[in-house]
Amino acid sequence: MTTDKKELAVAALRNGTVIDRIPSPALFKAVELLGIAGMDTNVTIGNNLDSKKIGKKGIIKVADVEFPEAVLNRIALIAPEAVVNTIRDFNVTAKRPVELPDCIVGIVRCGNPKCISNNEPMLTKFHVVNRNPVLIRCHYCNHTVEGDKAQIL
Repeated sequence: MTTDKKELAVAALRNGTVIDRIPSPALFKAVELLGIAGMDTNVTIGNNLDSKKIGKKGIIKVADVEFPEAVLNRIALIAPEAVVNTIRDFNVTAKRPVELPDCIVGIVRCGNPKCISNNEPMLTKFHVVNRNPVLIRCHYCNHTVEGDKAQIL
């Protein structure tokens, strides 16, 4: 039995972006990181879906939007196994994993209350210590935090 892509339970995208393999607990952080709440396009969010690779997953489908690579890679902080699919005319034209940059600037708040980044008007800066599981270290005070426990700004 075959299913026409246009007749799926969740509407297929003609054009847009699908972010797949987001761990369910990180899904709404990913929505926040992407700034989806303020968009005026169709957005579909699926949570606790079955996944052969990660057990339960979340998925985000955004119609008529292709996010810049730098924005998508922010998701690697909380979902290092996430995959980004670019959709054009109902077909996947590109599929790639997210990539965590070596340095994360202005995205995460340092958990150390004495850190200069919490007491002076400056951007936070973290270096990646480990990629999977994600572990990052504050540039200013060396405080470390796991990616899924990081306080997103």
